[in-house]
Amino acid sequence: MTVKKNNNGFDNIPVTPAERILRLPPYLFGRINAMKHSMRQAGEDVIDLGMGNPVDMPPSPVIEKLREAALEPRNHRYSASMGIYNLRREIARLYEARWGVSLDPASEVIACIGSKEGFSHLCLAMMGPGDTAVVGDPAFPIHNYSVALAGANVISVPLGNDHKFIARIADVLHHLYPRPKLVILNYPHNPTTLTVEQGFFDEIVQLAKTYSVAIIHDFAYGLTCFDGYKAPSFLASDGAKDVGVEFFTLSKGFNMAGWRIGFCVGNPGMIKALATIKGYYDYGIFQPIQIASIIAMRDCQDAIDAQAKIYTARRDVLCNSLRRIGWEVDVPKATMFVWAKIPDEHLQGQGTIEFSLRLLEGAKVALSPGRAFGEMGEKYVRIAMVENELRLKQAIRQIEIFLGKKPEKRIRPSRKT
Repeated sequence: MTVKKNNNGFDNIPVTPAERILRLPPYLFGRINAMKHSMRQAGEDVIDLGMGNPVDMPPSPVIEKLREAALEPRNHRYSASMGIYNLRREIARLYEARWGVSLDPASEVIACIGSKEGFSHLCLAMMGPGDTAVVGDPAFPIHNYSVALAGANVISVPLGNDHKFIARIADVLHHLYPRPKLVILNYPHNPTTLTVEQGFFDEIVQLAKTYSVAIIHDFAYGLTCFDGYKAPSFLASDGAKDVGVEFFTLSKGFNMAGWRIGFCVGNPGMIKALATIKGYYDYGIFQPIQIASIIAMRDCQDAIDAQAKIYTARRDVLCNSLRRIGWEVDVPKATMFVWAKIPDEHLQGQGTIEFSLRLLEGAKVALSPGRAFGEMGEKYVRIAMVENELRLKQAIRQIEIFLGKKPEKRIRPSRKT
């Protein structure tokens, strides 16, 4: 058989991939991930602050429940693609208790294999060629890529968290024809850490009703808040369930990132569309994970505050260290990131992709380049607070030494968290 080679980077493939793959932009984290892997294979101690991948443990009762449930033979059978009813009922109870939002577990809640999977499949269910979605710039990459994989187009609007941002979205909805089908939001925001109050969502609901557009809100960091800030749920605004849904996850607040457990909640029609797609694609999440997740939401609320305190201490160390070396940074009220502006003297005329590669090679520290999140992310980097305070100090010291601001002096890094 003759194997074809095309011009899109797909080698040794018998036929050309689908257009939805070919139209995806280059994955800008790819070069950094490849270099990081190569360095670690060579024995380099890379301090990885690039990915929001928690290193802390889930609550011990959750782990114990997983072990117990895994010993039950019936829990190894196929599960339900929407999630078991008791799990959906528990997330409804959490929303009622924390945000005063009433949800019907049968029609307004669906479990996802992490919110990223659910988000992607909902875009596939809601959009197709010729459709458009409005997304803030910068944005978490899947908010753009999911739309592209569905064959639709993204309209990027400079990001904000105020009435001016809403006005920019309204301007697009008013003037673009055919009118966009979706507006995609994400607060607390990844990567910029921007937050909003409930009034912001009140305006968004009215905007959606005025222009007959649907809303998808990514609420991944709804439980990861600091300094008394409480992130509002989009669904707590009057009429929100009429126009949209919200994605929620246990990955961050409960340190269950690898468990892949998330939810889509809200508008029953959109939930049904997602359930239809998922019915063709999967048989649900491993049932012991679902059972243990019930314990997390029901019995481990204290763990949320405990983890927030850990991140608060790391945040303060990181922000103080960055400011000391001349980087601009606002202290975040939520998420597990710091969004830092790099001084021009450190960029040396490079974009953030090249700067991050240079930093990884020279300082042995991995950061996420702002350009990977959109054009408006240029000159910034996202730094994940996933290492302990000593390790964070060591990372900034290595950056400082590499950038030529301080003589080298060896400090033994600690891996304990």
